[in-house]
Amino acid sequence: MLQTYYTVKGYGEKEIVIEKSRFICYVNRATTEEEAAQFIQTIKKKHWDATHNCSAYIIGEHDQIQKANDDGEPSGTAGVPMLEVLKKKELKDTVVVVTRYFGGIKLGAGGLVRAYGKAVSEGLKAAGIVERRLMRVMRVTIDYTWLGKVENELRSSIYAIKEIHYLDYVEIEVFVEETGKQVFVDWMTDLTNGRAEIAEEETEYLNKEVEI
Repeated sequence: MLQTYYTVKGYGEKEIVIEKSRFICYVNRATTEEEAAQFIQTIKKKHWDATHNCSAYIIGEHDQIQKANDDGEPSGTAGVPMLEVLKKKELKDTVVVVTRYFGGIKLGAGGLVRAYGKAVSEGLKAAGIVERRLMRVMRVTIDYTWLGKVENELRSSIYAIKEIHYLDYVEIEVFVEETGKQVFVDWMTDLTNGRAEIAEEETEYLNKEVEI
């Protein structure tokens, strides 16, 4: 598993108008080629009357699957520029569809390349970009008398709380860098005068919104 990578936060859409042509960009996360194909078909069905429904996607830890489709636009003027935007922003597991309703004014090859590229850039802004970082989840079990102090200290620290379980004791799940586990254990032990029970759990991706 990759230690860190960028992808879209989730679904997003954005419409722009260039020389009277409407360009509507749809964005989503897709972890398999089947998911990407299904998303593309959904948009095509929604906009069955559009002039073009061009698409691109990039999937896999090492970008193994890359596809671009011009859907009737001159070769290389739509799908490839769309894919290039995804690659330039170093995104993974992302699918985009740009629906075009022709407005009567021809844009030329260069104009089309710029239009489709801009549509995807705007669509990505609408969807949002996240950095996914692989973290170790640490479970801290404490008595309720320590909850206020521990929670306050955690929320003002570099660590992110995943979840708090209120059971017979309080269990707080915290995202910790793999290389910083011992530092976290020492800090938490010192903070609770050794009263905390600390255990390692699974690794999990932590999402952090970014601008790229």
